[in-house]
Amino acid sequence: MAKKKTWKEMTPSAKAGTIVVGIVQMSLLVAAQRDISKRPAAMINGPKAAWRAASFINFIGPMGYFIFGRKKPVTAM
Repeated sequence: MAKKKTWKEMTPSAKAGTIVVGIVQMSLLVAAQRDISKRPAAMINGPKAAWRAASFINFIGPMGYFIFGRKKPVTAM
């Protein structure tokens, strides 16, 4: 198994990639948490607390919430 590189051992492009991935992850987390806070419980599939906890799972949690956790609004015709 390859030894993990420390920050000092990483190339500049690897450092930039790590920073970008971190920013995307944090943005998804904040967006999911904000949406869970503002959306009524009736518009969320399942308990809010479960989605809050799940949103801390890297990438999968927030994306899962946005795909499966939100109920689609009913539009009146």
